[in-house]
Amino acid sequence: MKISDEKFVSLTYDLTVDGGELMERATVENPLKFMFGMGMMLEAFEKNIEGLETGEKFSFVLKPEEAYGDYYEENVVEMPKHIFNIDGKFDEERIVEGATLPMMDSHGRRLMGSVLELKPEVVVMDFNHPLAGETLHFDGEVIDVHVPTPEEIAALANEGGGCGCGDDACSDDCGCGCK
Repeated sequence: MKISDEKFVSLTYDLTVDGGELMERATVENPLKFMFGMGMMLEAFEKNIEGLETGEKFSFVLKPEEAYGDYYEENVVEMPKHIFNIDGKFDEERIVEGATLPMMDSHGRRLMGSVLELKPEVVVMDFNHPLAGETLHFDGEVIDVHVPTPEEIAALANEGGGCGCGDDACSDDCGCGCK
């Protein structure tokens, strides 16, 4: 069976960026599983695997504009430390350098931000997608393609649509950076 719309796909891959740094790996034991053509994956990613069958290998590159866009310095902002207070005290357990936090903008849209630095009065947050500005190199293999079972459809629905933002109503403008 070939990868096409509404097929359940499982695959392995290594995702590296320019310079060869491994950013993500999906293995046979923990493959990437998704419904093809349902908006769960980057459009350019899907275009590169469409029509492949079980056992076929793939290797392709996505430029930033095909993936998570350019890196914008204006998406790095200093936020007053007091907004991270819980019961009047700064949340030292969760607000640490390198942490990724769910946030909400002034329009009520959800987005993810990474803590870059803690300063005496501010927290420096980066609201770019972690892979923004990167050229992505995918090398992998299709391990299964089939018509999804009702259980697989239900499992994907319970995972918030596959984008990882945790919002069942995720859309192109949800701000999670996963689309």
